[in-house]
Amino acid sequence: MKKFTLANKNIVVVGMGLTGLSCVRFLLTKSANVIAMDSRSELTLSLEVPLFLGVFDTRKLCQADLIVLSPGVDLNTPAIQQAIESGVRVIGDIELFAQFNTCPVIAITGSNGKSTVTHLVADMCKAAGKKVLMGGNIGVPALDLLNQSADVIVLELSSFQLETTYSLMPIVATVLNITEDHLDRHSDLVNYQQIKLSIYKNCKFIVCNRDDDLSCPINTKASISYGLSESREGFSWNNDEACILFNGNTYLSSKDCLLVGAHNMLNIQAAAALASVFGIDDKSIRQGAQQFGGLPHRCQTVSMFNSVRWINDSKATNVGATLAAINGLVSNLTGKLILIAGGEGKGADFSIMAECFTQSVGLLITLGKDGDKIASLHPNNVKVQTIQDAVLVAAKHSEPGDIVMLSPACASLDMFTNYQQRGDVFAQAVQALAA
Repeated sequence: MKKFTLANKNIVVVGMGLTGLSCVRFLLTKSANVIAMDSRSELTLSLEVPLFLGVFDTRKLCQADLIVLSPGVDLNTPAIQQAIESGVRVIGDIELFAQFNTCPVIAITGSNGKSTVTHLVADMCKAAGKKVLMGGNIGVPALDLLNQSADVIVLELSSFQLETTYSLMPIVATVLNITEDHLDRHSDLVNYQQIKLSIYKNCKFIVCNRDDDLSCPINTKASISYGLSESREGFSWNNDEACILFNGNTYLSSKDCLLVGAHNMLNIQAAAALASVFGIDDKSIRQGAQQFGGLPHRCQTVSMFNSVRWINDSKATNVGATLAAINGLVSNLTGKLILIAGGEGKGADFSIMAECFTQSVGLLITLGKDGDKIASLHPNNVKVQTIQDAVLVAAKHSEPGDIVMLSPACASLDMFTNYQQRGDVFAQAVQALAA
């Protein structure tokens, strides 16, 4: 179904975060009758729409013509499920976007690396002179991009967004990787995988990580692949020469890039594959890759105090992200790695980190709700109460050449407003060492 008829429809928008507010604004421009709901007990809206707070009103939901669900609201919420059972259609902001978008879309999802790859693709397209818009799960809500002209829209998409999206038709899409994440909401890895793979449903070209079977489309051949494994087709990695290859030939040296670590070389490959399929020339792809310095809170070096590299990887909110960060640093490690981890684990299986910790982590410092579970994975561990304490312990045990990395493998909400605040607190504590 293309182009919803929204005028005079009774539409309930559930969840009044940035995405929900963008939905309300968009629907009002389409002359819809909008009701806003939010689980919070106190909230003030600048928009002139009825607002219902607290427990969701099942009766109003069941009477709606359409429900637009914000990503932060669980589709399995009983009131939402009751509305679905009564015949009400439930969509998210990306589905609403898809109904009205006319611009080519490059779509990116995965458990880890989404934001980095999204920015890389955007920079590669910009280097080619394209007018690029970027948003979705990062930065600007997708609906806010509809009233702007562009040659291409690059969207980062979460599993929460994809599970209510049905009509998006990307020119090219990729699932970067799939590791356990959000299982507290998606129940199991199989369901989570199916949601992620739905990004391929209507796309014209598929780019996949050949080293991650879970992320590859089922019974469909990819247009181009990438990976750290050897391959004569697509993008690959030559570890001896430390360079990215394309179809077996040297394409880009890691020495010419600001990003470091094997996981970032994989991110560059993914972005290059997406950009090339879209039609971006090799020169622009290389330029975009070489000039991109990384994003805050993602393996970001915040200090070299006492010849110790202090890395803020607070965005590592799941096990896979932390493993990727550790494995990406090992090849450049001259001293020992001191890891700070812990927080809200979201039902993750931490045991899969045990082997990596044993091989690569010299000292493990843990904190937060699930800190004890992570501490049990390494015999040399210290448990602390705060980030500041973790930094002090790390400073006491570090020597020149060591790396201290905050890579929690957990969400932050047990102790912080978000991962950004957690990373900022870490960076401030590190800076205080030199004061």
